[in-house]
Amino acid sequence: MAQFVEFIGNHLVLASMWVITMGAIIFYHQRTASKGVGPQQAVMLINRRDAIVVDVRDKKEFETGHIVDAINIPLAKLEQRLTELKKHQQKPVIVVCKLGQHSGEAAKKIQAAGHEEVFKLSGGLTEWKAQSMPLIV
Repeated sequence: MAQFVEFIGNHLVLASMWVITMGAIIFYHQRTASKGVGPQQAVMLINRRDAIVVDVRDKKEFETGHIVDAINIPLAKLEQRLTELKKHQQKPVIVVCKLGQHSGEAAKKIQAAGHEEVFKLSGGLTEWKAQSMPLIV
């Protein structure tokens, strides 16, 4: 421990840059992170609370397989097509992408548009398939 304190004392600029970088990473994740649900929790939301599924993959990927009754709104066109989701304002929304990387960004946009309960599917459609959940082709 004494060596750690000595290292920080000798390399004050390096240590402070590390603290600033970690703070920036934490701040970024808090701003962009949204609530995630696994495939089992998503099915429960769909069945018990009539949640809608918004698939933000491209149309070509969507047509290769998607969750039952999913609405396809590609991420690039999400802001222009948010009005399509207005009629589902009171329902929970589950946002799906291929790997779960882009759904957080889309979930934030949907939440900013006035939807209160917006979730992203953790692991995306890849995790959905890995758990042998049904898809419509």
